[in-house]
Amino acid sequence: MREERKRVVILGAASAIAEATARIWARDGARLVLVARDPVQLEAIALNLKNLGAGEVRTVTLDCARADAAKELGKMAEMFGGLDVVLVAYGVLRDTADLDRHPAAAEELIQTNFASAAAWCIAAGAIFERQRSGTLLVIGSVAGDRGRRSNFLYGACKGGLARLVEGLAHKLAPVGGRAVIIKPGFVESAMTASMQRKGPLWSKPDKIAAIIAKAAQRGGPVIYAPGFWRMIMLVIRHLPIFVFNRLNI
Repeated sequence: MREERKRVVILGAASAIAEATARIWARDGARLVLVARDPVQLEAIALNLKNLGAGEVRTVTLDCARADAAKELGKMAEMFGGLDVVLVAYGVLRDTADLDRHPAAAEELIQTNFASAAAWCIAAGAIFERQRSGTLLVIGSVAGDRGRRSNFLYGACKGGLARLVEGLAHKLAPVGGRAVIIKPGFVESAMTASMQRKGPLWSKPDKIAAIIAKAAQRGGPVIYAPGFWRMIMLVIRHLPIFVFNRLNI
């Protein structure tokens, strides 16, 4: 079924997962607003999406972590006379040791991964509440399920964001809106380029994108991507502390 009427905003449209998801929506004829910092990269992505069949593609050059979320999302909603989907797909990953040495970098990570993302989520929730329809999709992480020494700050941001989205889902449910947090595990992308990317737990961006596109239709408010991470994180969350503290994870 084609989705000519679907009006989608993608925040962090240059990320591998976001671009792969945009390709799915473009093939369905969706109308897209792509938001990212690099105008050249945005235009290249937009051209590809138009060739794939997107009903319309607009680009907005913006630093999502610094923008006035309510103001900017309001302008994007005006472009299309309302919105059907907002995908929050940006974020940063930093080495924990580096964050320990540079407090300013830690503050920047919190601003990007939680404070600014929360502002966009709240802005989208307000629009969907007024419309009495619409779906907020947020890319979180399994890292937010339990604090770990290897990435406790990143995990804290993703954990807080998950709670925020769950709350918005509860708030929007009575009026017909939806909010979904998608929790990927290990994904091959620019963000994980410095890691050893081998083994059955790693996924390609296209696989995560298919799960996100499906989440736009149904499911939530919490979706693991792929689904086997739900069981893995269930085990990790319930490990006794004396066992957990012995693990170097």
